[in-house]
Amino acid sequence: MIDRDTEVSISNQTKPTAVRRYTIEQFMASTWLTGASFSADEQRVLFSSDATGIFNVYSLPATGGRLEALTTSQADTTYAVSYFPDDDRILYTRDSGGDENNHLYVREPDGDERDLTPGDKLKATFLAWRPDGAAFYVLINEIDPKCFDLYRYDTDTCSRTLLYKNEPAFGVVAISRDEQWIALGKPNTVQDSDIYLHNLGTGETRHITPHQGNVSLEAATFDPDSRRLFFLSDEGREFKSLWTYNLATGEAREHEAAQWDVVFTYYSRDGRYRVTGVNNDGSTTVHIAEGADERPVPLPPLPAGQILQLTFSRTSARMAFYVNSDLSPNNLFIYEFATGQVRQLTQSLPAEIDPQDLVVGKVVRFRSFDGMVIPSIYYQPHGAAAGDALPAMVYVHGGPGGQTRHGFNLTIQYLVNHGYAVLGINNRGSSGYGKTFRAADNRKHGREPLWDCVQAKTWLASLGCIDPARIGIMGGSYGGYMTLAALAFRPEAFKAGIDIFGISNWVRTLESMPPYWESFREAMYEKVGHPVNDREMLLAISPLFHATAIRAPLLVIQGANDPRVIKPESDEIVQAVKQNGVPVEYLLFADEGHGFSKKKNQIEASKSMLEFLDRYMNEVGHDRFGSMSG
Repeated sequence: MIDRDTEVSISNQTKPTAVRRYTIEQFMASTWLTGASFSADEQRVLFSSDATGIFNVYSLPATGGRLEALTTSQADTTYAVSYFPDDDRILYTRDSGGDENNHLYVREPDGDERDLTPGDKLKATFLAWRPDGAAFYVLINEIDPKCFDLYRYDTDTCSRTLLYKNEPAFGVVAISRDEQWIALGKPNTVQDSDIYLHNLGTGETRHITPHQGNVSLEAATFDPDSRRLFFLSDEGREFKSLWTYNLATGEAREHEAAQWDVVFTYYSRDGRYRVTGVNNDGSTTVHIAEGADERPVPLPPLPAGQILQLTFSRTSARMAFYVNSDLSPNNLFIYEFATGQVRQLTQSLPAEIDPQDLVVGKVVRFRSFDGMVIPSIYYQPHGAAAGDALPAMVYVHGGPGGQTRHGFNLTIQYLVNHGYAVLGINNRGSSGYGKTFRAADNRKHGREPLWDCVQAKTWLASLGCIDPARIGIMGGSYGGYMTLAALAFRPEAFKAGIDIFGISNWVRTLESMPPYWESFREAMYEKVGHPVNDREMLLAISPLFHATAIRAPLLVIQGANDPRVIKPESDEIVQAVKQNGVPVEYLLFADEGHGFSKKKNQIEASKSMLEFLDRYMNEVGHDRFGSMSG
C-alpha cells in the first residue's frame, strides 16, 4: 500500500531536464570537514579535512584567510580534537589503517608530536577539558581492553593520573565541572538502559534510574554549577525528552520535550549557552538557550540545510558550526555574538559541480506487508517522467538501529546523477521513529525488516517511472547484511546487490566483537541473538549458510583491517556465491577498516559500483535525459 500523504508526484515532469553528468573524481573533489576548536586567543579554528585525500588537521583564521596544515599524514586518518586553552599546542587522534585503535597525540607549536597513549591494541577517547584549563580527561582501555578507564592529564606536563577505574558494564559519559561526579551509562538491552553516578570523593556508585519495563536512559551533561545532571529518557512516551537530576536531593524532573527524540544537550565552555539537538524526521534541529533562565538565542539566516557540531570559543564571543545539506558536505561557519555577523569559511562542494544538478531527498512513507508505516528518503533523478523505466536501488543504512538521514551522501548523489533512483529506507528497527518502531526488529533479522525492503521495491514500482525488473539493493555494515539476506532469502526480489563490509555469518560476527564493545555486548545479543544460546536461529538468518539460493549478481567491498565486520565475512560469502556460477565481484582494500577513510579507495569503490550496476541492471540505458558528460 502507498501512503498517499507522501506519494511522490512525477506527473508535472513531462519532458527531460538536461543534467550535467559528473565523474566520481569530480564528486570526490568535494572536501569533507569535521570537528572545530578555537585557539586560546579565539582568532583561529582547528578542524579536520580530507583535502589531500586523507583526513589531517588544519587551522583557519576565524575571519577567513590562509589554510594551514598542522599534520601531513599520508597513510593514517588524523582527526583534530582541540587547541590547548592557553597556548598553541593541539590535541588530535590517529589510528592505523582503519583499525579504530585511536591514540591521542599532542603537537607542539614547532611541529613535534608525542603519543600521549602509547601501547599496542589500545583505544583512547578525549572526554573533556577541566573548566579552568588546568587538565583534560581521557578514556583509555589500557588496563583491561573491555573497559575505558578515566584519566586526568595535566595541561602543562601532559602527565596523567588514573581518576576512575571502570567496570566492563559501564560507559563513562561525563564528569562534573567540580570533578566530584562521574555519570556512567549501563546498556541492558537496546531499549533498556540505566544511569549510575560515581562520587569521586567518597568512592560511592549509586543507581539513579530505577524503573520498570524497557526505558532508554542516557546521561548527557552536568550543568555548570555541578548541581544537576541532564539526561534523556523515553519513560512513559515514544520519544526521548530531556530531564534533570538534582545531585543533592535526587529529584528528577522533565526539562524539555519535543515531538521527536531529543538526542543531545551540552554547554558552552563558559557555561553561558546550552545547545540542544532534536532528531526531526531524519534531520537535526538545534536550538540555543542562554543563561540560567534559558532565554532562546535566535540563529542567523543560513543556507538551507542542518546545523551540526556547534562549538563555542572560550569566552563564548564566537561560535563555530557546520551547515550540511543533501546538496553539499559540511561547510564551516563562524558567528559573532556581539555583531550578529555570520561568516562562511569554506566551500566544500567543488565549483565545477552545480548544486542544481544534484537532488534533494524527499521524506516519504509507505505501508509495509503488515501495515506498519516505513519512513524513508527518496532521491529521484532530474527529468524523470511518468512512463520512464528507470533503474533504482534500495539503500539500507547500517546498524542494527541506524537511520537514513538527510545530508550529503556522495554515493547516493553519484548514482542519482547517473540515472538511478535511490530510496534510503528506514526499515523497522531504525532509530528516530519511536521506541516501538525501534524494537520491532528485535530477533527478527532476515525476516520482517527484510520484508520491509522487499515492500520498498513495490513502492518504487508504483511511482510510474521505475522499471520493476531493474531494482537492486545495497548497503554498508548492517545494510550489507540486509543486501546479502535479500539475495539469499528473497532471491526473486532484486536484480543485483552491493554488499559493503556486510555481515554474512552472525555467529562469527557476534563472537568476534571488539573487546571495547563489552559494555553493550548483552544489548547486542538481545537485539540480534546470543551466539551460543541462539546459535541455530543465527545460522538460519546468516546468508553464508544459504548462499546456494543467491542467483543475482553481487559486488562485495571489504576493508582488510575492519575490526567490526572482519575480513572472513566477505571472503567466505564471495567464495560461496561463486560456486553458484553467479557473477561476483570482490574489492578488498588493504588500508581500510569499517568504511572509507581514503579518497583514492572511495573513488575506486564508487566507480566499481556504478560499472557493476550498469553492467547488470541497466540494459536499457539511461542517456535519454539529455545529459552532458562531466
